[in-house]
Amino acid sequence: MRTFFVATVLAATTMLSQTAMADALADIKERGTIRIAIDLGAPPYGQLDASAKPSGSDVEAANMLARDLGVALEIVPVTGPNRVPFLLTNKADVVMASFSITDERKKVIDYSAPYGVVPTVIGAPKSMDVPDFAALSGKTVAVARGTTSDQALSAGAAKVKGVNIVRYEDDATTNTAVATGQQDLIAAAASVIGQVNIANPSRNLEIKYIMSSAPYAIGIRKNEPELKNWLDKWVSEKTRSGEINEVYKRHFGIDLPEEYRAN
Repeated sequence: MRTFFVATVLAATTMLSQTAMADALADIKERGTIRIAIDLGAPPYGQLDASAKPSGSDVEAANMLARDLGVALEIVPVTGPNRVPFLLTNKADVVMASFSITDERKKVIDYSAPYGVVPTVIGAPKSMDVPDFAALSGKTVAVARGTTSDQALSAGAAKVKGVNIVRYEDDATTNTAVATGQQDLIAAAASVIGQVNIANPSRNLEIKYIMSSAPYAIGIRKNEPELKNWLDKWVSEKTRSGEINEVYKRHFGIDLPEEYRAN
């Protein structure tokens, strides 16, 4: 289950032991720009609209964050597997890319307070009967390498014989493989199922069952207390004001869980 992440963990641990961390918040303010890594191939979190402009819930939240910090936003495009490496090699100041909080990632990076949740699910055509992990025996499942969906699928499939996992390098390629009929089953965030159906309605996918539900947050490098404190305060304020929930509901059509909404 962990082989896809171990190289990143080892490389990051070595780097962090050799590199003295600067005050990222002060650097961002001095530069006048915050570089936010966003996956633009993972709608509705990030995508390009009909005018080839970045859009999506993470894009909208990132714009709000930059505005409140008083700096310009520079979007750094990433994919699921390179979110952590881009952060640790200073190609981005923070990551806002449906970035689920996991114990493995917490070994090498820090997170802000969570501002949303990503349910990971198994999706398949309505005609298929797939009620649980046991039903995956003898079947092939597509998933984006290194994602939370990959971890949840790997954990569940480890208990079942004959599950063939096909790992693609990013969400866009994974979704295309299912939309075009190369694969029938997909392990992904719940929002992906609707996106595949939009791309090809004849696939008629539905959510078969939920594998896991994970909160997501803003990823930051370790040993950046000033930046982390600012981000935690920002998430808290936007949760109380209801602005975070408004963004989520606009893109997902549902409210966030109660703990992420204004009381």
